[in-house]
Amino acid sequence: MGAQMESWDAERADRAVTVLKAVADPSRYRLLWALSGAELPVSALAELLGAHVAATSQHLAKLRSAGLVTSRRDGTRIFYRAAGPGVRALLEEASVVALAASAAGVAPAPAAEAAAPVRATRRARAPRPVTE
Repeated sequence: MGAQMESWDAERADRAVTVLKAVADPSRYRLLWALSGAELPVSALAELLGAHVAATSQHLAKLRSAGLVTSRRDGTRIFYRAAGPGVRALLEEASVVALAASAAGVAPAPAAEAAAPVRATRRARAPRPVTE
């Protein structure tokens, strides 16, 4: 156990936490899942999320800075893909752990649902009543 603990130095732990934080968003998890199976342009990824291209690009930037996705430019389009097979393995393992926790009766904290990002869509406002 001692040798294993020594291999987790502060820098390595910080990098691992950066990766976990990047994945800890339902939209980014879905993006990574899609990108672990195919290379896709931002427009297709935005459609998959039901979000604006700008919001999707922000998610992709966070994933790229964590080293989880890579990109290539083809003319005016940018295509993204998972950085390697380890990304899919990470997502699958997270799913297995989540299912095991659920089977054990461990429910997610209510705050996790409240902290979920709001979809990047515009909603029409109800007209204000006219007062004179």
